[in-house]
Amino acid sequence: MASLSFTRIGGGHHQSPVADFAGSRRLAAPATTRPGRVALRVLASESRGEPDLSVSVNGLNMPNPFVIASGPPGTNYTVMKRAFDEGWGAVIAKTVSLDAAKVINVTPRYARLRAGANGSAKGQIIGWENIELISDRPFETMLKEFKQLKEEYPDRILIASIMEEYNKAAWEDIIYRVEQTGIDAIEVNFSCPHGMPERKMGAAVGQDCALLEEVCEWINAKATVPVWAKMTPNITDITQPARVALRSGCEGVSAINTIMSVMGINLHTLRPEPSVEGYSTPGGYSSKAVHPIALGKVMSIAKMMKSEFNDKEYSLSGIGGVETGSDAAEFILLGANTVQVCTGVMMHGYGLVKKLCEELKDFMKMHNFSSIEDFRGVSLEYFTTHMDLVRRQQEAIQQRKALKKGLQSDKDWTGDGFVKESESMVSN
Repeated sequence: MASLSFTRIGGGHHQSPVADFAGSRRLAAPATTRPGRVALRVLASESRGEPDLSVSVNGLNMPNPFVIASGPPGTNYTVMKRAFDEGWGAVIAKTVSLDAAKVINVTPRYARLRAGANGSAKGQIIGWENIELISDRPFETMLKEFKQLKEEYPDRILIASIMEEYNKAAWEDIIYRVEQTGIDAIEVNFSCPHGMPERKMGAAVGQDCALLEEVCEWINAKATVPVWAKMTPNITDITQPARVALRSGCEGVSAINTIMSVMGINLHTLRPEPSVEGYSTPGGYSSKAVHPIALGKVMSIAKMMKSEFNDKEYSLSGIGGVETGSDAAEFILLGANTVQVCTGVMMHGYGLVKKLCEELKDFMKMHNFSSIEDFRGVSLEYFTTHMDLVRRQQEAIQQRKALKKGLQSDKDWTGDGFVKESESMVSN
């Protein structure tokens, strides 16, 4: 294992896995500098050994970049404890709000899409739809469990996912109360594609940049821990809300949440799936089939962050269809600092993290990368416009023509260049 040294950036003695963020946090400006911020830079020694998967993001130190995404895998103390025990880099709890009484889930609430003939139990699962709402557990219960987890795992990163109605006092209240439990950061759910849009919750905020800006300013004026804004893919240009969130004070963005979908129609009953008493509602689509879409959205956000912000002071968490280390490597190559997994855990269990870590290490060894930062964002420069692709190909064709050796026909001989033309067809 490569030995590590930790270099403090802009701060004093380091006491915990969380940098001294509180007190230095302030509302972000559109400029690329963030005065007063604190972080740790992980430096690998010269000796090459096992790749180092540890990451430091917004002052949060994680043993690896794999994060339990907000959802069923983070729904209570028992499952979040299991995630920490299995070795996940961080856990984002299922989204909470102040009044859980308004959250009423139904069953069944999931439907799957399989490769080949859908409905066959033998086909590989490539798509997963849910119509599940945020946490239906009492807010006070979740707070107690956050506190218990932080007492038992003080060196692990626990992130609270929150969502509230369009009410400044409610946002301030929920932020204050989750921070009192000792959580390390907040992810704000601006992206749930179904449930309670009439209350201006979830994607109803993330799809309205003016509303998003106002709510982000409320949140960031109150929060003393890092704030990530979770983006909805159900929008024409995902860089617009991501830009607004960062300019309004958020330290990072997460992308993507699920894609609005209808899983399918049962051709025997003629009813939609998942069927609840014969009826359904559009839900959020995830799993392997959304991975290319997620990569495209993350690429767009990363390019925007690189050109308009100091991307080393802000963070990007990639989400969507991650089941292998290769899936994760693609997000990191596009600029993601961390990679979140939800549906993958529901399908393969919490032990999936071990496989993800080993496969990501194998990728790093193949390219002689010693740390995550060695390859983060490396593939971004290879994305361009279609017009530029045409130009590049035309130039390449001309260069290949210029380098072509030998004459194609006797008619190509010239008197002036006879000697060089002869030499162009000699093999030694």
